[in-house]
Amino acid sequence: MTLARRIIPCLDVDAGRVVKGIEFEGLRDMGDPAELAARYNREGADELVVLDISASRQGRATFLDTIRRVAEQMSIPLTAGGGIRTMEEGRAVLLAGADKVTVNTAAVERPALLSELAQQFGSQAVVLSLDVKRKNGSWEAFVRGGKDATGLDAAEWAAEAVLRGAGEILLTSIDRDGTCLGFDCEVTAKIAATVPVPVIASGGASTFDDFLAVFTKGRADAALAASIFHTATRSIVELKKFLAKHGVPVRLSK
Repeated sequence: MTLARRIIPCLDVDAGRVVKGIEFEGLRDMGDPAELAARYNREGADELVVLDISASRQGRATFLDTIRRVAEQMSIPLTAGGGIRTMEEGRAVLLAGADKVTVNTAAVERPALLSELAQQFGSQAVVLSLDVKRKNGSWEAFVRGGKDATGLDAAEWAAEAVLRGAGEILLTSIDRDGTCLGFDCEVTAKIAATVPVPVIASGGASTFDDFLAVFTKGRADAALAASIFHTATRSIVELKKFLAKHGVPVRLSK
């Protein structure tokens, strides 16, 4: 049986507001998180991701109040992260209403965190956020909101993270983020071929064809986007009908 591919809007949150930029820079205000969450819940999104994008850079905890407000609007799974460094902080995010937690910087600094979270909450609740940039024909993992290089090969780190307990990979191409140039299908296919867990592709979506490409050429299990949905240029329902027409299995509302 072929599993349905998922469409996942993402809310990048800074100081309690949804923002969007290009290559993680030049952020502009896109609205209130709870209002956008309610809209996506109505429009047929399969899941929602909320990321406190400045938390790990500024040493702040994830905005638990924002997660609570968003969770109140949701009847679909919610993934949340940003600045999570301990199992206790992960627990707080889940208690605030999230179904999954995503970690990046702290997992690179202390990979055992992935194992601790998985042992406590199950691998299905642990998502590795993997921000990558192309470098010399390969891809390098970055942390702290895309600011700092790690020296880690993205595929090798993804494989280790899964062994340590990550049940899903949220893969973001920093090179494509906010550019509207389409997903990086090459790195997505590389990570998807490396790990036995679902891969969520992120960064660069602009057209329906971009989503079709990342599900076929990129072998993604899910596709995450922000700009194309926040501006309401195209709807999630329209996107899903387009994908279904082209043979991609999706969940369509009755």
